[in-house]
Amino acid sequence: MFKILVVEDNVDIRELFCTVLNQNGYRAIPSTDGADALEVMDREYVDLIVADIMMPRMDGYELVKAIRDADYTIPVLMVTAKGQFEDLQKAFHFGVDDYMVKPVNVNELVLRVEALLRRAKISSEKKIVIGKTVLNYDALTVTLNGEETILPQKEFFLLYKLLSYPNKIFTRQQLMDEIWGMFSESDERTVNTHINRLRERFAECDDFEIVTVRGLGYKAVKKNG
Repeated sequence: MFKILVVEDNVDIRELFCTVLNQNGYRAIPSTDGADALEVMDREYVDLIVADIMMPRMDGYELVKAIRDADYTIPVLMVTAKGQFEDLQKAFHFGVDDYMVKPVNVNELVLRVEALLRRAKISSEKKIVIGKTVLNYDALTVTLNGEETILPQKEFFLLYKLLSYPNKIFTRQQLMDEIWGMFSESDERTVNTHINRLRERFAECDDFEIVTVRGLGYKAVKKNG
């Protein structure tokens, strides 16, 4: 059972979040502020943190900074009334993984928690499983129906990125910057070429397809749900 640390000084909101998370199969651990949260983390392992920003003793920014300075990669979902872009920018600068503005739809909160935990699992295992397709990051291999193929590095990284975030649209420039580097002399046509090679390789795959989103870029779509 995943343990979710809920860091919120408002008792009603804290109890609401804990109740909803418990009802959805998680073990919610209540905490009143950042300092209290760090004490909890000293005592037991936590899989994810849901934290407010404005809190006594230690606020959400300070909590995230302390966690990241200690090299914790635990996912953090910030939930706050501070909805200005500057606040969002500051939160991500400190190392927040996702951000919701109050009032919060608790059903959406649960969905975001699920997504963050799924990404964290992919990151720690360095493996993606979609149907009968398995991507192994360390070996640069794709196993399809029991048959293993080693992909060229850039092709693998491109496919791994797309399949890590199914249905998320990535622009060609985003993919260029992340996989080839911001200072690469290659242009966006390189991405197109690699996408076409991947499509040829996995033309018979029943688990996913790479879709072109006209005027935007590419996304990976699961064929079976």
